Amino acid sequence: MSTSTRTRSLSPVFIIAIVASAVVLAVNAVKRAGIALGPVTQFAAPLAQLLAIGLVVGVFAATPAVRDRLGSIGAALCAASLVPLVGAEAVINLVLPSIPPGTISQPRSGLLGIAFTVSSISFLLGTLAFFTALWRVAGSPRFAILLAVASSVTIAFRTAFPEVVLQSGFGGLAGAVAMLTFWLIRSHRTQTADLLNAG
Repeated sequence: MSTSTRTRSLSPVFIIAIVASAVVLAVNAVKRAGIALGPVTQFAAPLAQLLAIGLVVGVFAATPAVRDRLGSIGAALCAASLVPLVGAEAVINLVLPSIPPGTISQPRSGLLGIAFTVSSISFLLGTLAFFTALWRVAGSPRFAILLAVASSVTIAFRTAFPEVVLQSGFGGLAGAVAMLTFWLIRSHRTQTADLLNAG
């Protein structure tokens, strides 16, 4: 059953974080496609997960209808899992490239591999719970939600998909984040205009 689409004002801090996350995700997609953008992109890659916390917290704070038990659990799990994913991206982009290709499998087969798996599964479960709660909100952007979930699956199980699928995942998630930001801003503006007209 759909719940109210009423939203609250989205803080400019969250808007900046969400838009920046979309930009970094797009850069990651371009970089993984083999287009050299310079060494700065290696440092920027982990920022996507860090800034994505702004998306989760921003949507949760600005959309009261999503703050039921499922949405609360999903938001908490998703935001918490993004923290170790920041570390995982840092290792993937800043550490593993300097290790000889023949020995990369060694650290991944130990505790590092377990940490990658746990953080990825937690991220996927949190994403599914959070976006399922958002799906139930009346007027929510269904295509953006489906795109975000599908893209998150490819990112969470990155080793199970070809590189081109992972590239599409980063690009799709960037698009989904942009659409969610637009929806939040538009919903708030529509609500504000309705209140002014009613007054």
